[in-house]
Amino acid sequence: MNDTTQLAQRDQSALARHQGEQSRRRMTITPAVDIYEDGQAVTLWADLPGVTRDKLDVRVHDGNLSIEAEAVVPTPANLRLQHAEVREPHFARTFTLSPDFDVSKIEANLLDGVLRLTIPRREEARPRRIEVKTG
Repeated sequence: MNDTTQLAQRDQSALARHQGEQSRRRMTITPAVDIYEDGQAVTLWADLPGVTRDKLDVRVHDGNLSIEAEAVVPTPANLRLQHAEVREPHFARTFTLSPDFDVSKIEANLLDGVLRLTIPRREEARPRRIEVKTG
């Protein structure tokens, strides 16, 4: 057995310990968002790089909108991992929604790692113009 083989064996055991620790200690990232508002709706754009639709969970409950997702970092099947610094992050963020919004009509779209949520206002909460009569 030479030094290179021993080093590889030690790295494998250290890597196994590291992966075990990593699975117990999940890294959570708060995704960056942009929020645009007009009289009709609020549109929220959230950056979720590496997230696929099946790893994304968007929920509304008791006036809270929550986004949770897991990123997938693809690794080639024919390569053996020697050192890992890139983790598969967990994204989580929660927003409190005003009762002015109609949560039953939220639209969600995920494209290229960017989630777009459109949250319309309730009809009675939308601004409206009131006609003023003279006389």
